[in-house]
Amino acid sequence: MNIRLYHPNSIVENSTNLLSKEHTHYVANVMRLKRGSIINFFNIEGEWESEIVFLDKERVEVKFLKKVKVKDSQKKNKIELAICLVKKNPMEIILQKATELGVSKIIPLISERTEVKELNYDRAKKIVIEATEQSNQLAPSEISEIIKLKDFLDSINESTKLLFADVNSSVNLKADDFKKSNSLCILIGPEGDFSPSEREKILKRANTIPFSLSKNILRTETAAISAITLVSYLFNL
Repeated sequence: MNIRLYHPNSIVENSTNLLSKEHTHYVANVMRLKRGSIINFFNIEGEWESEIVFLDKERVEVKFLKKVKVKDSQKKNKIELAICLVKKNPMEIILQKATELGVSKIIPLISERTEVKELNYDRAKKIVIEATEQSNQLAPSEISEIIKLKDFLDSINESTKLLFADVNSSVNLKADDFKKSNSLCILIGPEGDFSPSEREKILKRANTIPFSLSKNILRTETAAISAITLVSYLFNL
């Protein structure tokens, strides 16, 4: 079994490292690995194979043996997701699946009809790191600070294509809509949709592309997963 764990700090080949309490518990008590077992550690700089050189229930030390993946071998799509906050369970699904699908940044929004106003960032970062470990990626998705929709629209780079999943649109998204774009941001509204005034502001912004995801009304988490999958496919044609 290939175990991958995220290591946020720089890794030097042939150096040793004491694992965190969380990783120590996982390695020693959950996975019950032994001295000599191999674990891969990764971060945005690449992935390293390591060997357990000391292990007990409270302390695990590893030696980094060799680099097995360089950062250039895996490039994240420059796709961001701006999404209105929803309740805990669907939000956790969104964080997990957006990371698995390679989104570079997740931007939590508050709009007029957003009921949830907070995000547990410690829990959110844990979900994103676990999804990165599972999906064989190097860089966890960045999670931005919560921002109001108006401030988000004012701050987003003018050159960024804003792909607005609009429940009122009947237009299908095409690869030609953003073929030469280096930066894309998918916009997903709250349950109950954006207000008419918010929708007007979104559509007035230059480089906003409204598109339809489905004839059906989708849950926020379903809309997010569908939109990311569609955009990723078209972006890589």
